[in-house]
Amino acid sequence: MDKIVECVPNFSEGRRPEVIAEIVKEIEGVEGTVMLDQEMDKDHNRAVVTFVGEPEQVLEAAFRAIKKASELIDMEKHTGEHPRMGATDVVPFIPVSGVTMAACVELARRLGERVGNELEIPVYLYEEAATRPDRVNLADVRKGEYEGIKAEIGHNPDRKPDFGPSRTHPTAGAIAIGARQFLIAFNVYLGTTNLDIARNIANAVRFQTGGFRYVKAMGFEIKERRQVQVSMNLVNYRGTPIFRVYEAVKAEARRYGVPVVCSEIVGLAPLESIVQVADYYLGLENFSLDQILESKLKSPKLSAKGELKGFLEQVQSKEPTPGGGSVSALAGALAAALAEMVCRLTIGRKAYESVREEFREMRKKLDSLRIELTYLIEKDARSFDSVILAMKKPKYTEHEIEIRNKAIEEATKIAAGVPLEVMEKSLEVMRLLPEIALKGNVNSVSDAGVANLAAKAAIEGASLNVRINLGSIKDGAFAERLKSRMENILSECDGLFAQTKRIVEEKLA
Repeated sequence: MDKIVECVPNFSEGRRPEVIAEIVKEIEGVEGTVMLDQEMDKDHNRAVVTFVGEPEQVLEAAFRAIKKASELIDMEKHTGEHPRMGATDVVPFIPVSGVTMAACVELARRLGERVGNELEIPVYLYEEAATRPDRVNLADVRKGEYEGIKAEIGHNPDRKPDFGPSRTHPTAGAIAIGARQFLIAFNVYLGTTNLDIARNIANAVRFQTGGFRYVKAMGFEIKERRQVQVSMNLVNYRGTPIFRVYEAVKAEARRYGVPVVCSEIVGLAPLESIVQVADYYLGLENFSLDQILESKLKSPKLSAKGELKGFLEQVQSKEPTPGGGSVSALAGALAAALAEMVCRLTIGRKAYESVREEFREMRKKLDSLRIELTYLIEKDARSFDSVILAMKKPKYTEHEIEIRNKAIEEATKIAAGVPLEVMEKSLEVMRLLPEIALKGNVNSVSDAGVANLAAKAAIEGASLNVRINLGSIKDGAFAERLKSRMENILSECDGLFAQTKRIVEEKLA
């Protein structure tokens, strides 16, 4: 396959294997799809299916699965521990190879429109496909679950679906369809039946209640095992690795005098996420995926060159995206990568033994920042595309004009927020550079200097993209907040740039 999309539909059925078998049969009936994994949970009364294929085949298979689920699963009779809103509860598309996130967003919208029109199931777009900021988070979309949505959908404007009727399907309920990055479903079992403890620990690690940035968590009672479970979705395993969450859950459990019995990964997980765990617990030094034999065999050296060449060709084309915002994000990612390289060339050298732990921590931070900035390269392009789509909405009636203007405003706010994210992440890189230049391997001080220049270019370039969007935002208070934050970042950037440059110049002299 030249283009590979992963689809991970969740069905509200975990007690009747024959039902899931019928649904899977529909997926496998589409030539070109490959079934990767099936998981069923009786207590949650939920099944998770993972399959991949070319975009069009995956789209068709997902539709057939949703249709079959609507025939076999009755939400009026459904009970289970896991939050749910429909027979097919959620359908995310994930880019794997040769496919952009923007393409997955388009798949989600096409599937949503077809499900709404042909099956008359109300569809809510979420995550990267969301049409409204309050629908990015799946938990917000699913608030109130099946019963709450059924009661409100017909008269609460906030419950109006993106596609389909303003009423739940008689048996299939409603559905969330979206596009997202790879997610790891990670559960930790506790040696107690006290559900309050599991919920308290979930609150401690969940981002929404002050925990880790990329963690969604809930506490569940698993009656069959006579245990409780902290059930988590790790939506960015690079930003928040498995080991970090696991250690936090163990620490919280100790407070309550409760043992951690075991943990599990539901479905599939990238090799990199498991390597992170091995790296942490073994205390490996400067270990990378390149040292995995299978990775070396499957990753030709020329692939990176091909990707870079493709990106440069996209930039030079007449298409408006990727543009200056994406290039600024790339500059920030390059700054983080160079700074990370200096850390790696410092760690393990006898002359720099005194800063080993400090540089290991900085390397980890830079690794996360590089990943986030790389993601923002594409996110910036998608945010601009969303503005263009909003502008293409119909404007023949006053109602249509009102909807169009609101859509343009929301899309423009997001388009202004993305380059501000680039500025913030690049500034975090700059904050580490003075120490890296001062204490790092002197033979790499010039690399620290180049990282400094690249980070400054990223921040100043991204600021231009913030400013060009601010002029179109009618929400004065919102625009003022963004402008104030932008100016503060620019001011701090100037000071940090001068500081690092001075250190580099002194070392070179």
